[in-house]
Amino acid sequence: MGSTPFRVPPPTLQLCERGRSLRGQGSLRTMTESSKPILYSYFRSSCSWRVRIALALKSIDYEMVTVNLIKDGGQQFSEEFQALNPMKQVPALKIDGITIGQSLAIIEYLEETRPTPRLLPQDPKKRAHVRMISDLIASGIQPLQNLSVLKQVGQEKQLSWAQQAISSGFNALEQILQSTAGKYCVGDEVSMADLCLVPQVANADRYKVDLTPYPTISRISKSLLTLEAFQVSHPCRQPDTPPELRA
Repeated sequence: MGSTPFRVPPPTLQLCERGRSLRGQGSLRTMTESSKPILYSYFRSSCSWRVRIALALKSIDYEMVTVNLIKDGGQQFSEEFQALNPMKQVPALKIDGITIGQSLAIIEYLEETRPTPRLLPQDPKKRAHVRMISDLIASGIQPLQNLSVLKQVGQEKQLSWAQQAISSGFNALEQILQSTAGKYCVGDEVSMADLCLVPQVANADRYKVDLTPYPTISRISKSLLTLEAFQVSHPCRQPDTPPELRA
């Protein structure tokens, strides 16, 4: 599907030293281990973007291996990548001698092992709200409009399907945020919920969803996109971003 380039202010921070492609690595099982965490990512993957934001916020230096979800029939289906992540999805993060799939599991691990700055509030009620919003997006919206589902829907119905899935979820999310939001999704501190929100709003823009009915969602997303961590992790500034989508 086509899309227009994302427009965000220029970044001033560079966290990922270099990006490498999966195709250029040979076998993942024989790849030389790095002392830095290694993120397997695709520029347009909203799940990968969540993790890139977390790594940026926590100032974690890492290396990136890009996995093209479209090229060669999808590099995530290669034997090498399946050995790394049997779900054949990005992101995956190699860190501390283990490999973690699923973006929220990765973010929670980073939170538990590298807790500064915190992405889960200390207050248990606020923490529950953060997890609720994160799960609403990560389980209730994004999976219904991701690449694998849209392939099953068929080319002619893909846009309307994605718009319906996102709008249905945003109807609920807007209502929830009206009671939980401050400057951001839950109060005035950036949390895991915000890491899920911004990539999903980008998906909504990509699929031409009218955001007029969602003023709280729009306001929070715009505020977050002024933050450096959200800028450097943006899809338009990744090693595998096509030239026509760079900004």
